[in-house]
Amino acid sequence: MDNLIALLVAAPLLGAAVLLTGGRRLDKAGHWLGTLLAAVSFVIGLVLFADMLGKSADDRTLHQTLYTWIPVEGFQADIAFQLDQLSMTFVLLITGVGTLIHVYSIGYMEHDERRRRFFGYLNLFVAAMLLLVLADNYLLLYFGWEGVGLASYLLIGFWQHKPSAATAAKKAFLVNRVGDMGLSIAIMLMFTTFGTFAFGPVLDAAAGGDASEGKLTAVALMLLLAACGKSAQVPLQSWLGDAMEGPTPVSALIHAATMVTAGVYLIVRSADIFNAAPDAQLVVTVVGAVTLLFGAIVGCAKDDIKKALAGSTMSQIGYMVLAAGLGPIGYAFAIMHLVTHGFFKAGLFLGAGSVMHGMNDEVDMRKYGGLRKYMPVTFVTFGLGYLAIIGFPGLSGFFSKDKIIEAAFAKGGTEGWILGACALLGAAITAYYMTRVMIMTFFGEKRWQPAPDPDKAASVEPGADAHPGELPHPHESPKSMTLPMILLAVGSVGAGAFFEYAGFVEWLEPVTGFEHGHSPLSAAAVTTATVVVMLLGVGVAYLQYGRRPVPAVAPRGSLLTRAARRDLLQDDFNHVVFVRGGTHLTRSLVYVDHSLVDGVVNGTAASVGGLSGRLRKLQNGYARSYAVSMFGGTAVLIAATLLMRAV
Repeated sequence: MDNLIALLVAAPLLGAAVLLTGGRRLDKAGHWLGTLLAAVSFVIGLVLFADMLGKSADDRTLHQTLYTWIPVEGFQADIAFQLDQLSMTFVLLITGVGTLIHVYSIGYMEHDERRRRFFGYLNLFVAAMLLLVLADNYLLLYFGWEGVGLASYLLIGFWQHKPSAATAAKKAFLVNRVGDMGLSIAIMLMFTTFGTFAFGPVLDAAAGGDASEGKLTAVALMLLLAACGKSAQVPLQSWLGDAMEGPTPVSALIHAATMVTAGVYLIVRSADIFNAAPDAQLVVTVVGAVTLLFGAIVGCAKDDIKKALAGSTMSQIGYMVLAAGLGPIGYAFAIMHLVTHGFFKAGLFLGAGSVMHGMNDEVDMRKYGGLRKYMPVTFVTFGLGYLAIIGFPGLSGFFSKDKIIEAAFAKGGTEGWILGACALLGAAITAYYMTRVMIMTFFGEKRWQPAPDPDKAASVEPGADAHPGELPHPHESPKSMTLPMILLAVGSVGAGAFFEYAGFVEWLEPVTGFEHGHSPLSAAAVTTATVVVMLLGVGVAYLQYGRRPVPAVAPRGSLLTRAARRDLLQDDFNHVVFVRGGTHLTRSLVYVDHSLVDGVVNGTAASVGGLSGRLRKLQNGYARSYAVSMFGGTAVLIAATLLMRAV
């Protein structure tokens, strides 16, 4: 079975190679080939999963070494894979949800002239993500990490003729490069400390105390920096909202189910390092708590349906990072919420794409209203995803988010109370902004506006059936789009309960470890509090948007609302501190270079040149000049001799 592991990566990688190099002859069938190879990878994953279930918990790790890339004394880099319970969970999520999004894209991208290339990029992304989670060492993980960054850049900027899309792709790439530097530094520190970067030896050495806490803290903080970049956590979160300029299936695949969860995987995979660095663990929990509130507040003020969901993604990943920072108390719950989030958030993004498909690619929710009558399948599937994400009792988000909130309180002490309160507040805000999205989109009176001119409206996605100046005619999406939405809605409903009662925590325990925390609140009390704050958020949103007409133009709002519309001034901060500050720093360095460094060099050269010119005049080639020089020198010597005798 271990020989099948490489095929998980090879299938979509083959699809990417064929689709991106095969030329236009594949335009008519390229989307089917890309979807088929993603499905092949999913089937291989199911076969390996069935085989893994037949083994004991301690005998489920498989290794496959393809070849040794760099074999030199003291340094060995292997192209090798490791499949265990953690990586298997990601394999099934990536290939399963990825295949559904491929199917959805067949209908969504039907009118796009570059559909073959789009599916090639999707296959490339799936292959890179699988390489990331299947690598058995940090160096190979880094290859997958960079591959994911490249694929996301290509997909976000797929419609590069739109300046906003090209800018968003560049922004995502640059911000992620900051995090990537953290991962590269962490790998260097690992090698200098442990002499290897393979998971097994590094994690065993960290757990065994073979390195000082200071070094492990440095490694852990660099890994956290990498996670912040890929998972859009504060302070590297600014790229996620802009990334919605990509096609909607990209938002579902990359920014809901897979890429943004890579940071959570990195932290959980490196559990032994973080366990040995409590200060770094504390920073992880702080980053998660701040981000879950940051993203939730931003999501409350967005009228663009995709950007509202992007803020939600940032917030929900914050929950996962918070749980991962809790150590063995929360690792399994972080992965549990990651998987349930993959179902309901992918479903929500695909539902948003379905709404846009029926509304001439309009993204402003203030121009929706009453769509439940015209798009019943989209309404039901989106509604189930909505109930799941707000933590409605019995649905998947209820089980996973409730466990994280309970684990936060179980941290104990003042820290536990603060983290638990932040998690509860985030649950209330989540219920508010998602109810707002639901009401503005599917309820109330219709507020439709004439279709915008694609040449003038940057938000319009190419390939739409829009006729500028005409009112939209909402209609249900084709089956190729609604079927994946239905299947994801099933996961949104039942995944949480399945994981709860099928022993998901026990499944992950051999890899992540697990400890029962001692919460000052009972499980029943936490559940009650979670449900109460959820209902409170729903009620406030209903009073504000359900009982009064939604204005066509957003009101000015409070200071916080205006700041949230601008992403809590994150881009303004980056511009002032990094862009403008970097410009001034560069100019200062140029001035110092020209005035000081070049001044010293040029001044020295000029002095030597001037002295040489003066000395050169002594050598004029005339015998009489040389005779005078000799006479003068002789006179000086005689005078010096007489003076010395006199003394």
